[in-house]
Amino acid sequence: MSKTRTSQNYVTLSAMYGAIDIGGTKTLVAVFDRKGKVIEQIKFPTPKIYSDFKSELATTVAKLSTKNFDSFCVAAPGRIDRVNGIGVRFGNLPWQSVPILSDAMQSMGAPGVLENDAKAAGLSEARALDGNYRKVLYITISTGIGCGYIIDNKIDPDFEDIEVGHMLLEHNNKLVRWEDFASGSAIYKRLGKKVSEIAEDDSEAWYSIARNIAIGLIDVIASLNPDIVVLGGGVSSNLPKFKDRLDEQMKIYENPMLTIPPIVQAKRPEEAVIYGCYEIAKSHDSRPTTPKS
Repeated sequence: MSKTRTSQNYVTLSAMYGAIDIGGTKTLVAVFDRKGKVIEQIKFPTPKIYSDFKSELATTVAKLSTKNFDSFCVAAPGRIDRVNGIGVRFGNLPWQSVPILSDAMQSMGAPGVLENDAKAAGLSEARALDGNYRKVLYITISTGIGCGYIIDNKIDPDFEDIEVGHMLLEHNNKLVRWEDFASGSAIYKRLGKKVSEIAEDDSEAWYSIARNIAIGLIDVIASLNPDIVVLGGGVSSNLPKFKDRLDEQMKIYENPMLTIPPIVQAKRPEEAVIYGCYEIAKSHDSRPTTPKS
C-alpha cells in the first residue's frame, strides 16, 4: 500500500500524544506535542479487512520517530462501545465488533481512549471557535454524515451516540437516510464527480447540494437547538461555493418557533478529527505535566 508521510525534525525529552483517525478510505496517524503542535504524521489507505488494518497500523506506528506516548485517542466512524473499546459497526467499512482499542494500545504501547470520529472533531472545533457558544453542533459531511454535540466544551454524554446521517427523511417521495442523498459519496454517485471537481458556475449542482444538506440540517437544529452550527468534512471544505444557497434554503424553514443559528465552516475541515484526538488524549493523560528530574 502507498503511504504519505510528513515529519518535522523535533527532539523532546517528554512523551507525546497520539492521534489515530480511521476513515472509510484513509487512516491518519499523528503525533502531537503537549502544546498541540503536530510533530509528525503518516497516512495510509484503510484496508477493508480488519486484520490487514491491524497489521498496517502496527507497521505505521513502528515507522514513527516518536516512540513514547503519554496517551492516545483512536477515532472511529460508526457505533462504538467506549467502555470496552469495541468498534461495533463502522458505517462504510465492513468491520463488526472488533477490539480496536486494545489492538491500538498494543501498537502504540500507551494507554488510549476510543471515541467516535465526528464527536472528536466536534470537540476540537468547538474549542477553536471565536466567541462564546455554549451549545455547538458539529456536522461532518464527507463519505457519510456524522454529528457531534458539544456543550460547555465537552462531548454531551446524552448525545454521544447520536447518528444523524441515518435519520430517515423524505427524498424523491421515498424515506431515505440523510447521508444516502446528501453525503459526499451520494453526490459522487449522482453527479459522477467529487464535490471539489464541480465547477463553481454549476448552479444546478450547488443548489441540489445545498438543498439536500438543508433538509436534514433543519431537523437536527429543531431537535437540539444549538447556538451555532459548524460544518466539517470533505464536502464542507467547499462550503464557500454553496454557502449563500444553503443560507437561502435554511431561511425557508425558519419560523417564530425555530431560529436558525449561525452556520460556519470548520477551521480544520479535514483535520478536525486528529485535533479532537489530541484534546481527548491530553485530558486522559495521567502522567505529570512536568517530567521528573
